Amino acid sequence: MDMNKPSLSFRAAGCAWLAAAVTALAQPFQLPTANRAIFQPGAEEKYFVGTVGKPWSSGIFGCVRSEGAKLHEGIDIRALARDKRGEPTDPVLAAADGAVVYVNPHAGLSNYGIYVVLRHAVEGMEIYSVYAHLREVRKEIQVGRAVKAGEAIGTLGRTAGTSEGISRDRAHLHFELNVFLNDRFSAWFKEHNPGTKNDHGAWNGHNLNGLDPREIFLAQKRDGTNFSLVRFIQHETPLCRVMVRQKEFPYLKRYAPLIKHNPTADKNGIVGYELALNFNGVPCEIIPRSAVEMKGTARFQLVSVNDAEQRKNPARHLVVRKGSGWVLGPAGTRLLELLTYTGS
Repeated sequence: MDMNKPSLSFRAAGCAWLAAAVTALAQPFQLPTANRAIFQPGAEEKYFVGTVGKPWSSGIFGCVRSEGAKLHEGIDIRALARDKRGEPTDPVLAAADGAVVYVNPHAGLSNYGIYVVLRHAVEGMEIYSVYAHLREVRKEIQVGRAVKAGEAIGTLGRTAGTSEGISRDRAHLHFELNVFLNDRFSAWFKEHNPGTKNDHGAWNGHNLNGLDPREIFLAQKRDGTNFSLVRFIQHETPLCRVMVRQKEFPYLKRYAPLIKHNPTADKNGIVGYELALNFNGVPCEIIPRSAVEMKGTARFQLVSVNDAEQRKNPARHLVVRKGSGWVLGPAGTRLLELLTYTGS
């Protein structure tokens, strides 16, 4: 045997390792509990926990609460294991390699109860996963600590800072995948909400805008090594398009892969950006615009609205009817003010 030439078994193992590595890169997120029923057609009720008296579909992402009038910004995952008292014991697992950026150990301070936020680097973007209603957090899970995909970070539970609480039979993990709007959130919040307490700093839920975890998991399974989170976000259905007359704001650097090339702006200079927002306000496309492409002088200009998408997903009220047309609603203006806030 030529000792300088890898054996077939070694080369096969190497190819398998490479394939696994490529898949890991192409599929950045894994399920955060042992429950796998999300991939079983017709088994949705085994995976999602609905609200009291409502079907499993009220536990998925989107405008699924209060007959579509209320947004649910994550998915509620059913427990599989319980102790003798009927309390859940499922380990909650990091959905990807990352770092701990926030731990809320005080159940009464948030509707999310005890929760953990992790930061992940995916295709040049920062994505944040949230694990809420935890029974407990592992003592090793502290801010700044690196975690590996699949590492246990806590135990599934039913903690919540609401008066009604979560019943034992509805114990679940509330799981989110988010973009991060602005690292100056605390200053923005204080400026726009004088006298209002902010217990969670930059990790206030208003600063984390959710993507649909279910659709991401299903797309990863469907596309395999061809999955791209950047492409997934870019292919989100736009609710509206808005011109923002501002050249710099933090989101542009944090989500640079979402910026599309525009030769006209390259040639004539950038004065602002056109943002395509999905129904939850996530900028899914960012296009630099030059002065010749931006009419008017308003800081925010609504360019277009997808009527069908607004009827389908109305909960956030980012745009509202005015006469026969549309205008940015207070929620839409507030979102854009936060997104573009620089503190100056």
